[in-house]
Amino acid sequence: MSRSEAPTGATGWPLLATAVTVFAALCVALPSVWAGHAGISDTHVYERYGDAIEKGAVPYRDFRPEYPPGALAVFVVPSLLTDSRLSYERAFGVEMALLGAVCVGVVFLSLRALGVPPVHLAAGVGAQAVAPLLLGPLLLTRFDLFPAALVAAALLLALTGHDRSAGGVLGAAISVKLYPIVLVPILAAWAWRRRGRHEALLVLGFCAVVAACIFLPFALIAPSGLAWSVWDQLGRPLQIESLGAAILLALHQFGMPLGWSSSHGSQNLTGTVAAVASASTTVVQAGALLWIWTRFARRASVTEAELVGAATASLVAFVALGKVLSPQFLIWLLAGVALVRARSQWAPLGLLVTACALTRGWFPHLYHLLVYTFDPLATWLVVARDLTLVALLAVLLRQGRERARSS
Repeated sequence: MSRSEAPTGATGWPLLATAVTVFAALCVALPSVWAGHAGISDTHVYERYGDAIEKGAVPYRDFRPEYPPGALAVFVVPSLLTDSRLSYERAFGVEMALLGAVCVGVVFLSLRALGVPPVHLAAGVGAQAVAPLLLGPLLLTRFDLFPAALVAAALLLALTGHDRSAGGVLGAAISVKLYPIVLVPILAAWAWRRRGRHEALLVLGFCAVVAACIFLPFALIAPSGLAWSVWDQLGRPLQIESLGAAILLALHQFGMPLGWSSSHGSQNLTGTVAAVASASTTVVQAGALLWIWTRFARRASVTEAELVGAATASLVAFVALGKVLSPQFLIWLLAGVALVRARSQWAPLGLLVTACALTRGWFPHLYHLLVYTFDPLATWLVVARDLTLVALLAVLLRQGRERARSS
C-alpha cells in the first residue's frame, strides 16, 4: 500500500482515541503503582536524585547519579510537586503514563506515515496501548518510557522527511539513556542514501550538538562524576537475566557451579566463566550490530519500511545479545516492533508479546529466588525469554533480507 492509500483520518483518529483511552485505563488498573508497593521498583532511587536537586545539590559533583544527565528532568519534576514517598511514586507514575500515551500517538502517526493497511495499524497501535498489561507495574516504575518516546519521535521525524530534526531528537535520547546510540549509523545512512553525504553529516551534527549541549555543562562542572556515570553503565558485568547468564544458569541446573554478587545497581554472575560469557556476548552483539548497519548502508535504495526494520533490528540486537538485560529493556522494543511492516507483522509482535509474558512469569515475584537460589523455574523462564528475543532478532533479519530482495 502506498502512502496515498493510508487510512484516512475518518477511520484513524477514533482508533487513536480508543488506544489512548485503553492505555490510560490499564495504567489506572495497576493498583500497586498508586498504592506505593509495586514490588521491585527504582522510584526510591529517582526520588533521592530528584530531592537532592530540589535542595540545590549539583548532579555529578555533589552526588553521583548512575544515569546520563538528560534523565534528571523526569526525576526532579515529581520532587518539585510532592513531599512524601507515596506522592512521589504517584506523580512519577503519572509522568510515565503521559509519556506512554505519547508513545501510543507517535506509533499511530508513524504507522500512518508508513501507509500500512488498517488491520496492521490497529495491531501496531493496539500493541502499544496494552503495554501496561504486557509489562505490569514495571512500565510506570522505571523511566524507560522517556527515552523510548524520544526514539519513537526520532523515527517518526525520519519517516516524514525531517532527518535533521530526527538527529537532534536522537541526540536528546542518547543524553537520557545511552542505548539509542545504536541508531545513529542507521539515521546517518538513511540520510546519505536519500539526500547525500552532506545531509548525513548534518544529521550527525544535529545529533552531536544536542547531546553535547546536555552533557557539556556537567562535563565542565564535574568531569570525574560524569565520567564515572558513563563508565558505570558501559562497564557493567554479566547481569543475571542476560543471554550469557541464562546459558550459565541453564548449565547450573545440570551441576555447574555459579556465584553472584550485587554491583552497578543489579545482580550479576561472577567468576571466570561469567567473564568469558560476558566478553563473548559482547563480541557477538558488536558483530550483529555492525552487520545490520553495513547491510543497511550498502543497499542500492532504501525505503521507509527498511529504515524501521533496520532500526528495530539494531535495538533488538543490542537488547537480546547484551551483557545486561533488565526487564525494563523490553520497553525500548515496543514501538519499533509495532512499526515493523513486512509480509507478516504478526511474527515480530507475537514474539515480543511472548517475551513480555515470560518476563512477567518471574519478575518480580520469582526474582529473588532466581538470585539467591538459582531457582529452576525462574531459570527456565529467563532462558525461554532470552531465546524468544533471539528468535525475534532472527525474524527481523530474515524479513530485512526479504525486503531487500523485493526492492
